[in-house]
Amino acid sequence: MTLSSEAPANAAAKSLHKGQQTRAAILDAALGLASHMGLEGLSIGALAEVTQMSKSGVFAHFGSREELQISVIREYHARFEEEVFFPAIREARGLPRLRALFERWIRRVSVELDSGCIYISGAVEFDDRPGPVRDALAAMVRNWHAALERAIRIAIDVGDLRTDTDPMQMLFELHGLILALHHDARFLRIPGALERAHVGFERALAHYSANHAPANALPAQAAPRARR
Repeated sequence: MTLSSEAPANAAAKSLHKGQQTRAAILDAALGLASHMGLEGLSIGALAEVTQMSKSGVFAHFGSREELQISVIREYHARFEEEVFFPAIREARGLPRLRALFERWIRRVSVELDSGCIYISGAVEFDDRPGPVRDALAAMVRNWHAALERAIRIAIDVGDLRTDTDPMQMLFELHGLILALHHDARFLRIPGALERAHVGFERALAHYSANHAPANALPAQAAPRARR
């Protein structure tokens, strides 16, 4: 490569890097808006005002409001993975990993109580609105649920949870704790909701623990008394 050809290549690389930085800054601002106003509150105009860019400048990075919403969902999921999934998956297989996944999940939700969880608020906004935005949101939530289900199954395989544990039932109960926490702490402002979620998790672990007999298990029969 000659010096004359290096200059345009360097300029193109710098332009690409600047474009990526601008897109990242727009996404960061969009996440903040979506957390407080919901995905439906996002618009090219509102984002242009927040970022002090022109509407055409914001539009050039996303092309449509729908693409902006989907990009925000993907960015939220990527940050969720970095904060919750990847650190937890480094824990030992079984209960340590399952506990880390839930504890990091609940910590993330507790931080979002003042703004809102896009997974939860987005489900309310798009539960009955089919389309690409709903599909993207549902796919991200299913990915997270699949990771939790795998952690539960591994805990069964290594002997930490009972062999008759229904992974989907346990997942349902853990997700229910998160939804109850978000509802009671964010909407009803009930004190102690976070502590109740922790207690609920410990009770779920105790119920499904390999050392815990199922509630419907028949009691052991007493040994017959010897006749005198």
